[in-house]
Amino acid sequence: MSLKGKVAVVTGATSGIGSATAEAMAAQGAELFIVCRSADKGKALLDAIRQKTGNSDLHMIVADLSVQADVRRAAEEFLNTGKPLHLLINNAGVIYTERKLTADGLEETFAVNHLAYFLFTELLRERIVESAPARIVSVSSGAHAFCKEIYFDDLNFEKRPYKTFEVYGHSKLANILWTRELARQLEGTGVTANCVHPGAVRSGLGKSNGLLGKVMTALVAPFFQSPEKGASTSIYLATSPEVEGVSGKYFAKCKPLEPKPWAKDDAAAKKLWDVSRELVGLD
Repeated sequence: MSLKGKVAVVTGATSGIGSATAEAMAAQGAELFIVCRSADKGKALLDAIRQKTGNSDLHMIVADLSVQADVRRAAEEFLNTGKPLHLLINNAGVIYTERKLTADGLEETFAVNHLAYFLFTELLRERIVESAPARIVSVSSGAHAFCKEIYFDDLNFEKRPYKTFEVYGHSKLANILWTRELARQLEGTGVTANCVHPGAVRSGLGKSNGLLGKVMTALVAPFFQSPEKGASTSIYLATSPEVEGVSGKYFAKCKPLEPKPWAKDDAAAKKLWDVSRELVGLD
């Protein structure tokens, strides 16, 4: 599908499925904005994409998505271009072996994997609706199976033991619940919102956990799929005519997949929305 005349924003684009997704958007002719933490890595990626695709309509926004002030600045930087926004791919993510707090005093996995998606999308929402038809695609995970509820009484994991996969799964459950509520709110606007399970992918996720994280990542890499295969569902949801008008769904391998029952709790989704607004200062 040609994306000529379309504008796409991809977060977390400098490694793994993010870079593969960004390259695919550019290859199909989109004007591409990447949001990344490292200017050097961002420049290297855009140079590589330009060389591979011949698309020179490429831009970079540098932001640390764990910091809400940076999320706000990144959104403002895009809005100041005056450009429409047809495709928003929320892809940035982290996983840690021990608890970390952001500059805003929030547990970092939840802050990056959920609250950054929430805040960035809300700040861009009016522009996206003005640009309809448009699509929002957010990377979740089958890891939502590791956590059966949103811990509204302990979002910072101060009371519970810090278990890596439970904490990560908690943030990915939040992605699915948020997407359901976002899709509900966007009904009738021409904007769809869906989320994906990319599968087990060779990526940079987890490499920030020191030597142990790097070793474990290297050991499991041969058993994981390539970033290109991992990105295929995000690309499908962003570009395929087959999913025109489809919203509020969870996809894997380019097909709808039923998430766990606790990821379909609309009351929890609404409560998460309200709590998220408060945590990012939108109330």
